[in-house]
Amino acid sequence: MTGAEKKPRRPRCPICGRAPAPEQRPFCSDRCRQVDLGRWLTEAYAIPAQEPETEEE
Repeated sequence: MTGAEKKPRRPRCPICGRAPAPEQRPFCSDRCRQVDLGRWLTEAYAIPAQEPETEEE
């Protein structure tokens, strides 16, 4: 199989890796959706940020 003949990747649930359910997309179930929400609310996930540099005199 060449690079041009590759099959497109199927999206997977970010929590467990199973195929997503259409009504829960991108998750496979309500449980995985709730697990993801809980991780955001407990700050297990974080978006990195740079602190602005301050000028010291």
